[in-house]
Amino acid sequence: MAKTKTKSQEEATEQTAAGKPAPVPRSRLRDHFEQVVLPELVKEFGYTTPMQAPRLLKIVVNMGVGTGQSDSKALENSIRDMTAITGQKPVITTARKAISNFRIREGYKIGCKVTLRGERMYHFLDKLITIVLPRLRDFRGLSPKSFDGRGNYSLGLKEQLVFPEINYDTFDKIRGMDITICTSARSDDEGRAFLKKMGMPLRDK
Repeated sequence: MAKTKTKSQEEATEQTAAGKPAPVPRSRLRDHFEQVVLPELVKEFGYTTPMQAPRLLKIVVNMGVGTGQSDSKALENSIRDMTAITGQKPVITTARKAISNFRIREGYKIGCKVTLRGERMYHFLDKLITIVLPRLRDFRGLSPKSFDGRGNYSLGLKEQLVFPEINYDTFDKIRGMDITICTSARSDDEGRAFLKKMGMPLRDK
C-alpha cells in the first residue's frame, strides 16, 4: 500500500521542485534547550528573565586548503565535503594578506567556510556531540580553556572522516577544520555552563 505524504512533506517537495531549499525539521537539541537547559540556567544564575540566559547564536565551520588557487580540484572537493557535513553550501575564503613563505598572495582562494544558524545550527551541534566527538581516537573530553573571554568556544578537528556523511571511497585527502560555537553568554563561566548543559563533553580541567 502506498504511503501518504504528510502536509509538511508535501510542502517540502513543492519547495524543492520550485528551486527553494526544503525546510529544516526542528532539532531535538533545540527542544532540550528550551525545556531543560533554559530553566536550569535561569535557576543557577538567578536571571530575572529567560532572555538573559545564554543561547546559541551561530556556528562557523572553516576548512582551509592552502593550495586552492593552484589546485582548483582540492577546493572543489573541500566545498563538496563541507556541503555534505553541514547541509549548506559554503562560501570561498580568500587570503587577506600575502604570505611569501607559503606562496600565497592577497586575494588567493585558500578555503571555504559555512555559517550555520537556526535549526541547521542545532542539528550540527547535536551531531557533533553525539556522533563526531565520540569517534575521535583516545577522546577524553574537550579542553575547558578554549573560550575567547566572551563565552564563545572553538575547537579543531584533524580530519573530516569523523563525520558520517563523508564516504571513505570518494574522499581524496584528509582535511582538518575549525569550528567556532558563538553564544550570547556574557562570560566564559556562563558559556561553559551553557555548553555543558547542552551536552558538550568539556573536561573540568
